[in-house]
Amino acid sequence: MEELMDQWLWRQEYWLPHGVTWKDIEMSEGSHHPLPRDLLVTLPLALGFIALRYVFERVVALPLSRLMGVRDRIRVRAAPVPKLEAFYSQHSHQPSQSEILILAKQCNFTQRQIETWFRHRREHDRPRSTKKFCEACWRFVFYLIAFLAGLASLINKPWFWDQRECWHGYPQQPLAGSHYWYYITELGFYWSLLLCVSVDIKRKDFKEQIIHHIATIFLIGFSYCGNYVRIGTLVMLIHDSSDFLLESAKMFNYAGWRKTCDSLFIIFAVVFLVTRLVVFPSKIIHTTLVLTLEVFEPFCGYYIFNAFLLVLQALHIFWAWLILRMVYKFVFLGKVERDERSDEESEVDDEDEEEAGKEEEEEGCSWEQRKGALNSKLTALANNCVLNNLTKQRSNTISRMPKAR
Repeated sequence: MEELMDQWLWRQEYWLPHGVTWKDIEMSEGSHHPLPRDLLVTLPLALGFIALRYVFERVVALPLSRLMGVRDRIRVRAAPVPKLEAFYSQHSHQPSQSEILILAKQCNFTQRQIETWFRHRREHDRPRSTKKFCEACWRFVFYLIAFLAGLASLINKPWFWDQRECWHGYPQQPLAGSHYWYYITELGFYWSLLLCVSVDIKRKDFKEQIIHHIATIFLIGFSYCGNYVRIGTLVMLIHDSSDFLLESAKMFNYAGWRKTCDSLFIIFAVVFLVTRLVVFPSKIIHTTLVLTLEVFEPFCGYYIFNAFLLVLQALHIFWAWLILRMVYKFVFLGKVERDERSDEESEVDDEDEEEAGKEEEEEGCSWEQRKGALNSKLTALANNCVLNNLTKQRSNTISRMPKAR
């Protein structure tokens, strides 16, 4: 099995520049060097992250959400109707007008009752604020720890300040223990995110998130195997620098702390735009596209590695556009109306659903209340009419008085 992997997957022509072999990367026995088989440990580590997340969300995040005042809205459970439930699960969560009419005939319901049933059913499936808070809290804790640990391990390294040092002495660059664990931990965490994507809350940029996770996993693995660890640590540090700010803003948003959320969001927006649109292309992509040509000639891995970096940059531009749109709403409307990456079936139509619920409550008022309100309006109208008639009669009488005299 290992020979087959070496023959097809770990061929040095794919991963290393021309003239460089795996033996060239190996150092003396006293120093650690990257090996492709080291990445196999990230899969059980990802399972460990999933288990740790399960415990963290219930032991730490859930009590913290209650302390911060996160409250879930009371939801009305839809009545069990087999035909409607089958349509909901097999066809669509939001039926068209013609489908509503057909379902109304099949179930002997009114059109309004069908619309109400689907609204309650969709509302029941939406993730609760507590669940969203727990997910954001878990990611916030990891990104914050990863950023602080990565910054501490890189702040005194020469390539942190001068990116040309990323290729000094390549490929014989020893791998520090802190950078090894930085790589393995980050890769294991992104594997866990990819494995949990089916159970996590889906957002409007769900497809972009999948692409981001896959590109990140490939870049971390490729840069480790090719011993691009120095440039790889900088890429991870840049991403972690703004991610924990976004997750903290989400936490305060779910807790209802609007001013704190808006302040953190503005800080996040500034950090994101600077790191992803200025630092990343000018320092990272320029280093991998241009400065590497001073060390080795382009090879297969060179094009693949830079292609995935450009994919990440395209995602950065997409998210920057969403962030700038939110900043525009904050500046000109006075608040951030909602997260542009809001949950796919949760926050987008909340206002419409609430208005529909209010209308339904108004329609559920008793006929006696409506009758009383209608009678009062008719009485007032009648009184106005009587007063108008009296006024007209009086004016007519006054107008006739001169003639009588």
